Amino acid sequence: MNKYESIANEMRRRIKEGYYPIDQPIPDELSLAEEFGSSRMTMRKALDLLVSEGLLFRKRGHGTFIIQTYKNQTLNVISDESLGLSNLVKDKPVSSKIIQFTIGFPSEEVAGHLAIGTQEPVYHIIRLRMVDHEPYVMEETYMPSNLIPGITEDILNASIYNYIQQDLDLKVGGAHRTIMADKSNELDQMYLGCKKNDPILQVVQVGFLNNGVPFEYSFSRHRYDKFVFTSVSVKK
Repeated sequence: MNKYESIANEMRRRIKEGYYPIDQPIPDELSLAEEFGSSRMTMRKALDLLVSEGLLFRKRGHGTFIIQTYKNQTLNVISDESLGLSNLVKDKPVSSKIIQFTIGFPSEEVAGHLAIGTQEPVYHIIRLRMVDHEPYVMEETYMPSNLIPGITEDILNASIYNYIQQDLDLKVGGAHRTIMADKSNELDQMYLGCKKNDPILQVVQVGFLNNGVPFEYSFSRHRYDKFVFTSVSVKK
């Protein structure tokens, strides 16, 4: 095992066990390098590995932080670059119906998941996504407008993820997901054609760029008879 991998394993254990405060930056690279008896380059490589896994993110001028959603043990970490419905359903036409598109200040919950302050504006987007002209999923999404500038209705009617990766030239690194069952709500019944007591499969997701910075906090609500999730776990 390489030195940086050994350091990453120990840092991963510390993060999981709550060794570092969740609301404070972890020690800087120089301090950690001295503690682990490594070079700064080796320490940075170890931290880069944890950033790529979605455990840490770097905030310019503030330090390196633990991604708060990692503390929730119900989350799966994924690293599929082809996220977004348009990229997952490539063989069928995907269209959108915009239900809400506003910009405002986030709640403490939303700000916490996006690792921003409550005075930093975010998009609040609700879309019905259709596959082959059939209602497929209701998406409610929050994104920092300073990080992902220039979103328009034309982009919402196409693919946000393609815009982020192709137009803004940002690289999506992965996401934390929580998958849970719920009962249909009024919007589900209105737009997805659900009955009052139909179950819904809800996916709560925090998406990260490849530098670990959260760019998306979203809720996707799927009809129970329209979607199947497959998960593969790999031991590291």
